Amino acid sequence: MDIIQTNGILSQSAKGWKKELNLVSWNGKEPKYDLREWAPGHEKMGKGLTLTGEELKTLREILNGLEL
Repeated sequence: MDIIQTNGILSQSAKGWKKELNLVSWNGKEPKYDLREWAPGHEKMGKGLTLTGEELKTLREILNGLEL
């Protein structure tokens, strides 16, 4: 897995793990958006969610419709 671009950090735990939204490529395939927790230095990662650009746009539309 290669991180192509870091788009933002949503949160950080007391132990330094960061929940990040990145553009990643798995095994040389087309890059997708990836949301998951990373240990400091990116040496370990937690379970995550991977979205295509179109899925991310749809998620944005859903989130924009929520009253938070």
